[in-house]
Amino acid sequence: MSKEILINIEPQEKRVAIVNDGRLEEFYLERSQDRTIVGNIYKGKIEAVLANIGAAFVDIGLPKKGFLYLAEIESIFESLEAPQKVRPPEIKKGQEVLAQVVKESFGTKGPRLSTYIGLPGRYLVLMPQDNQIGVSRRIEDDSERRRLRQVLQELRLPANMGFIVRTAAVGKSKRELLRDAYFLLKLWKRIEKLIHKKKAPSLIYEEYDLTLRAIRDSFTDDITKLTVDSREEYLRIHRFIRTFLNYLSPRIELYRGDNLFEDRDIERQVNKIFENKVYLKSKAYIIIEPTEGLVVIDVNSGGFRKKLDQEEAAFKVNCEAAAEVARQLRLRDLGGIIVIDFIDMQRESHRREVLNVLTKELSNDRAKYDIVGISKFGLVEMTRERVHKTAQMLSYQTCPYCQGKGKVKSPVTMSIYALKELRRFLKDKSLRQVNITLNPAVLDELLKNKENLKFIERKFKTRINPISDPPLHIEDIRIS
Repeated sequence: MSKEILINIEPQEKRVAIVNDGRLEEFYLERSQDRTIVGNIYKGKIEAVLANIGAAFVDIGLPKKGFLYLAEIESIFESLEAPQKVRPPEIKKGQEVLAQVVKESFGTKGPRLSTYIGLPGRYLVLMPQDNQIGVSRRIEDDSERRRLRQVLQELRLPANMGFIVRTAAVGKSKRELLRDAYFLLKLWKRIEKLIHKKKAPSLIYEEYDLTLRAIRDSFTDDITKLTVDSREEYLRIHRFIRTFLNYLSPRIELYRGDNLFEDRDIERQVNKIFENKVYLKSKAYIIIEPTEGLVVIDVNSGGFRKKLDQEEAAFKVNCEAAAEVARQLRLRDLGGIIVIDFIDMQRESHRREVLNVLTKELSNDRAKYDIVGISKFGLVEMTRERVHKTAQMLSYQTCPYCQGKGKVKSPVTMSIYALKELRRFLKDKSLRQVNITLNPAVLDELLKNKENLKFIERKFKTRINPISDPPLHIEDIRIS
């Protein structure tokens, strides 16, 4: 099995694709004007305290104020150097706070902040305001978990700081973990100097860009090759990994062709991310409809034609769909509340098995998720962490024609509405003639029954001049 990372660099954007045997598994997009701020650390100032919702708005120097839950405030700057964390009796406007962005701003909402600072390295995450040692829940082997805990305890790291062992640390030596820990401790010392030097609001630490994040988080031992199509980025990657990941250097390749994503059939697969219908091998399909409040996923049997009874057919389609749903959630980076409508199944054992398939496939997902269960109607309710703006958010804007509805009124509907508008316009007026300008499709419908226009002309003693305007929005009517 060949697992690769492909990096495409354009003048205004960077794209990363993680591919397994030629099949797109994960996709990330970052543009210079929309670079993520998740992971950035700011020295902010409390702008407003909303006690009724237990939160505060924090000025971090960006157009939108950050949102911080008061329960998460672990440190105020007056107590940063205290040996133990001190919670002030009251959070007041104007107080300074060190906060990290944990969730991108969406719509009118500002970025979500936390005072639980975490600095991710290759194998460890430094928690400078904590003193606990933790191991990622994704490391399931108990003996390996015990070994990693033992290694960290032997490293003699600062007692007033905490560390979380990342999944990539599995099998790594004491020396490799120590080197990662020292790097993070040096980084925190630099950050501490900036904390005292800079005035609020200001940026204290900026997270890596997409390329370096992908190398740090995804360039694991199971990746056979990393291919990048920019010589400048290729050299930058080599410089980045020289210190800690030099053994991976032979796996980095500079692509010399014309179009990396096109030549590797990735462009076609990326384009499918933006379609709402996904076909399965069995010819069944799923429909994915993200809304503002939640994501709805509907499973349909479609062209599934195996000679099975209804219960078995539903079970087979649902199992296949469950695996694909997990993949699509990763690919599209969908988050928030997610409702999956599987085909109804009568047997409890079948419902449990479909849920097991979904849970197993989601275990490969780096985002946090929580599944409520599956109902007798085949509905699965779950949540998935949404941190960054999705590729769809970055690539699309609200349609100026339909204003995001996805639908426009039909020509017949608009022709009826045009007659109503004419009567409303002419009421209490005495005009010799009136012009009505419509989209050609609407005008065609209107003129199919000219008697309606003649009736209005007789009633209001006027002459109506219908005018066709092709560029006019189908729902627009101009009367003059």
